Amino acid sequence: MTGTGSIRVLLVDDQTLVRAGFRALLESEPDIEVVGEAVDGEQAVARAVATTPDVVLMDIRMPRVDGLEATARITGDARLRGTRVVVLTTFELDEYVFGALRAGASGFLLKDIEPVALIDAVRLVHDGQALLAPQVTRRLIEAYVAAGAPEPVPAPAPDAARLADLTPREREVLALVGRGLSNHEIAAHLVLSPLTAKTHVSRLFLKLGARDRAQLVVTAYETGIVSA
Repeated sequence: MTGTGSIRVLLVDDQTLVRAGFRALLESEPDIEVVGEAVDGEQAVARAVATTPDVVLMDIRMPRVDGLEATARITGDARLRGTRVVVLTTFELDEYVFGALRAGASGFLLKDIEPVALIDAVRLVHDGQALLAPQVTRRLIEAYVAAGAPEPVPAPAPDAARLADLTPREREVLALVGRGLSNHEIAAHLVLSPLTAKTHVSRLFLKLGARDRAQLVVTAYETGIVSA
């Protein structure tokens, strides 16, 4: 059923039934192929390198190496530049979710997600979008800030340096991305054309070295350009 144009997915979860359910669901789609499975983070990294998947569905809480560390290893591996990681969690405000986003994940999904939504999510991440709805992003960041930020306020010099090359307009756009707005919503807010808003976001990717929109959200909060 699958072909060379298929979205290649790696499943990572220590529960056999969870992996089997996701595999059966995803492989029922003609454009999705499950290229491997892993039972923990250490195995996930090895299998990712071996199969170079487009998308990794990564559980967080696993033995040996957890999903947070595995995500950081995968997103930091030059051989896997085209691989996107989506973390799976049982709770919307799992304490590790923000850490996973900082490690380079493209977003997160709840394990009780509807089947159609899971399939759509895999396609969205493959297309370069982030799984960060505005309301979820806000709650996520608020929980992180409430737990105590790792650096004091104001932001340290390295964070300020990360924004040095941004124009005032790009800073505005970054702040709106950080609040979870889509390109169309940014365009409406700043009275720009959707194409212009998209161009600004694309420049942010280049200037900040971000893999995807999720990393822009994290950068917006880490640098203090947006506060919860």
